[in-house]
Parts: sequence; C-alpha cells; structure tokens
Amino acid sequence: MLLTRASEYALLTLDLIVKSDRPLGSDYLAKELNISKSFLAKILQNLTKADILVSHRGAQGGYVLKKEPQNIAIYDIITAAEGKRPAVFDCISYADTCPNGAVGTCAISPFLARFQFKVDNYLKNITLEELY
Repeated sequence: MLLTRASEYALLTLDLIVKSDRPLGSDYLAKELNISKSFLAKILQNLTKADILVSHRGAQGGYVLKKEPQNIAIYDIITAAEGKRPAVFDCISYADTCPNGAVGTCAISPFLARFQFKVDNYLKNITLEELY
C-alpha cells in the first residue's frame, strides 16, 4: 500500500484531537508525536482544507474536528494526508507510471482495478470513530 508517514501522522494527530476536550495547537501535537512542526503543519493544513479539521486562533486556539468522528472516513483522512487517493499500486492511479508502458493491455490490470475498488470501499466504510 502506498501510504506514507503522512497518513500515519494524520491518524495519530486525529487520535490526540479526538481524545482531547480542548483545541490542540501544532506545537503541542508536534511534541506529543515527536515529529517536526513543519511536517505536521502541512498535514494539518491538508486536513483543514479537506474539512476534517477546523483551526481556532488565539491563546486558547488550536485544532478541533469539524465533524463527528463517525462522519469522517479513513479514506478521506488518507486522501487529505497523502494529497492523492490511496493506491495499492502506482500504476492504478496514474497511467503514465506503468513500468511496462502497457496501459490498457496489462494482463493484471483488471485484477489490480478490482483490488483497488475493494480497498477504496473498505477505507470509505471505516470511520475515525471505529479506530477506538
């Protein structure tokens, strides 16, 4: 699966936010997760653009969920964190990445497409709430 640390950190970040009774700032989150603030800032920005988080400014500011955990699909979190839909294989997402240049004639393409469809459905039907 082509998931990176961004997906892992997005899920860990959301875990901290869900369990908190107050908005959490990026400094706190970066320290808790032991990751660089700049890397986390990009993840938080992507989650905010995807309407998963909302940011509040000020001394008591920070990040909170925009929706209830049961209304946030893992698929949407991963898509936001990665900047593209989760793909099992590169060649499924982008025709120009086919290692053999066999777009449309690849013998295993139908299998890969069915497999990707099942993964997509699975991730779309699991919510943030179900991680707990």
